[in-house]
Amino acid sequence: MPYDKKSELPDQVKDNLLKKHAQEIYKEAFNSASEQYDQEKTAHKVAWSAVKEKYTKNENDNWVKKDD
Repeated sequence: MPYDKKSELPDQVKDNLLKKHAQEIYKEAFNSASEQYDQEKTAHKVAWSAVKEKYTKNENDNWVKKDD
């Protein structure tokens, strides 16, 4: 099930990814992966991998943008 808006993302995603940019990355990656793969679980894994390319968790367990 693709997401049309960031507000439709699962609460776990919104609660962990406070930055709107990170949520947008997740949404776009999930939607793309859901077209490629039959399993929703796989699409979520792909989406988290996409977020991890640009964001990392800091010492406070918050997702922050990586330095370029």
